[in-house]
Amino acid sequence: MNIPQISVTEAQTPEVRSKIRRAPRLAQFDWFTRMLRDPKAVIGLVILAIFLLMAVFAPVIAPKDPNRIVGRANQAPTAKFIFGTTGQGKDVFAQMVWGARLSLGTGFLTGALITLLSLALGMTAGYFRGWVDGVLSTATNVFLIIPGLPLLITLAMYLPPGAMTIIIVLSVTGWAWGARVFRAQTLTLREKDFVSAAVVSGESTFNIIFREILPNMTSLVVSSFFGSVIYAIGADAGLAFLGFENVSIVSWGTMLFWAGNNSALLTGAWWTILPPGLCIALVAFATTMLIYSLDEVTNPRLRSEKEIDSVLKRFHIRSRRSTPVLRHERGG
Repeated sequence: MNIPQISVTEAQTPEVRSKIRRAPRLAQFDWFTRMLRDPKAVIGLVILAIFLLMAVFAPVIAPKDPNRIVGRANQAPTAKFIFGTTGQGKDVFAQMVWGARLSLGTGFLTGALITLLSLALGMTAGYFRGWVDGVLSTATNVFLIIPGLPLLITLAMYLPPGAMTIIIVLSVTGWAWGARVFRAQTLTLREKDFVSAAVVSGESTFNIIFREILPNMTSLVVSSFFGSVIYAIGADAGLAFLGFENVSIVSWGTMLFWAGNNSALLTGAWWTILPPGLCIALVAFATTMLIYSLDEVTNPRLRSEKEIDSVLKRFHIRSRRSTPVLRHERGG
């Protein structure tokens, strides 16, 4: 970002000083505008937007109670019930629409809590180091060693069933990987010159962490958040499928639970399995596309490879066994 040249007198005004401080920070978010031009990110955002709108406008899309019995059990898709009925005679389409609310709400809220918890513990360990780093790193390694699924099942068994229980359980068991990544990045950024300058100038620890280090980790935080959302939605569906969730509420996971409980595969009622499974897969696909796009935009190596590919296509060069040399010859 180009900062305009100003005189010393002009630099004394508060407005100009504010612009000078804000310009480098705005440049740190250039990845977002580049990401919006990436087809992968556009596809992921469109799919996520569709599911989020479906969850928000569920009362309009499917105004009937999803737990109401509306027809015969295991009725195949028809014009009246476009996704058929469940083993209890409930509308699969209504359950899929209303299930998006709980599944996406659990996934995004859990992803946010996991990201905040891993960010706080990882940055604290990486910045303060010493005994603080030792204690937090030991706790992180303990959670990484413990098998995830048995720990999830154990905690879910001894806590009251409900959406909040699942959110707490998934947050407690899912923060360790992100904390290790944030710790490593904080250790790297802590040695940079701008952090040393902030320490010498007398900046408080709070300002150094949240105004100097954290803005340089924005893309990593966003990527970690989307990864945590994928983990939360999948783990929530897995716990519900195993029966460790309140199966009376409607979610994509409980839909799979009742489909398995009613032997949908044995009876050939594929329409009770495909909609929730496809919804989970599409949400995971959309968030994965966002992570891939973010990685390409923020990773210098991947960004340079993409630029080289575009140049090769422009000049119709197919071979990439050696580094191409493009020469512009002047006419005449």
